[in-house]
Amino acid sequence: MKEVPDTVVCPGCDAVYARTTLQPRDVAHCPRCGTELERHPGSQQRRILPLTVASLIMFAIANLFPIVEIELRGLRSQTTLAGAVLVLSAEGMSPVALLVLATTILFPLLQLCILAYLLIPLSREHRPLGFAILVRAMQSLRPWGMIEVFLLGVLVAIVKLSSMATVVPGPALWAFVALTVTLTSVLSFNPGAFWGMAFRPPGETGGRDAPETPA
Repeated sequence: MKEVPDTVVCPGCDAVYARTTLQPRDVAHCPRCGTELERHPGSQQRRILPLTVASLIMFAIANLFPIVEIELRGLRSQTTLAGAVLVLSAEGMSPVALLVLATTILFPLLQLCILAYLLIPLSREHRPLGFAILVRAMQSLRPWGMIEVFLLGVLVAIVKLSSMATVVPGPALWAFVALTVTLTSVLSFNPGAFWGMAFRPPGETGGRDAPETPA
């Protein structure tokens, strides 16, 4: 297959256009079918690495500290997310425990580790080993990270338990709130932009994008 540089193909109608430079906040659309071709990344590329590092820190706090502390009739109980997974498994709910483990610990952690592995070399204009496979893997993992669903479930449980016992939110709960915000910002980054970052000419800081639709 012959590579044609400085061109972009519309994913909606397969039309081919010459690639031109977009200004900040510009969005390029296909004049034929209106499909979005590309958009200027703005300062996203500079923000994504610090947000990834912040997400990893919040992830560590969320998993190392107790989520909530429950006090009922003088008895106190607290647990971490990993402890909750172990309890579910011990109670004979192994499929549920495995689902919680995968969607709230393994997949989000894998996504963040892949992002850090890709972004640190790319910030130094170096393409890391296994670049293409990891970008595709990250896209495949996106639907399986469900931190926000878990957080919503914990908040509902706290509201219901508060009428029967004293419930004190732990450090991990606040870390989960912060993690939800930072992870949402991180995962809103278009994985396709990684290709532009990896193959842009050395020393070029901005992205080059496709033409805009005429008004």
